[in-house]
Amino acid sequence: MPAIANSKFLTLPTILTLGRVASIPLFVATFFMDGWRGTVVTTSIFTAAAVTDWLDGYIARKMKMKSTFGAFLDPVADKLMVSATLVLLCTRPLEVAVFGQLPWLLIIPSITIIGREITMSALREWAASQGSKLLEVVAVNNLGKWKTATQMLALIILLATRDCSRGGPAILVGSGVVLLYISAGLSLWSFVVYTREICKVLRSQPR
Repeated sequence: MPAIANSKFLTLPTILTLGRVASIPLFVATFFMDGWRGTVVTTSIFTAAAVTDWLDGYIARKMKMKSTFGAFLDPVADKLMVSATLVLLCTRPLEVAVFGQLPWLLIIPSITIIGREITMSALREWAASQGSKLLEVVAVNNLGKWKTATQMLALIILLATRDCSRGGPAILVGSGVVLLYISAGLSLWSFVVYTREICKVLRSQPR
């Protein structure tokens, strides 16, 4: 019986998620490596993390391997990787002229995204304590999925262009920045939508 319980705890999706968490220290270390090799390794680690973020959910649904621990760990792993990337990009920004003139360019969307994730985590924890109705309201929706997709693409572009930015792929770097701002906008929009839905549920409840 213990073996069965253990196999349910360590399903394939959960192992993939744990792999994402375990890769963060290596990701941080390679970020500070000089030269194209560091850029390639850092970008590859983040890209692999983004792919497994989708893959573990797909496997869990298709192969019916959903678990309570996996449902808890998956968003935590995602937030840890994204937050680490945003902080690293802010501490060592791209070597493009516009970043010297506008040092806050990456800081504003980074604070917005990280702040929203912290607030939503607290909101979901509170909703879970209030009952199933509120918990359904704060479940991930299509807007949140679009936010994640643009966010991942933006960060992959910004990580990939760190080493070659001195050569001037301004359009590519700019597209990464624009996507990051779009992601930040979607983050705020989705938060407003969640908040509005919560207020509707609370107003409908008998006093």
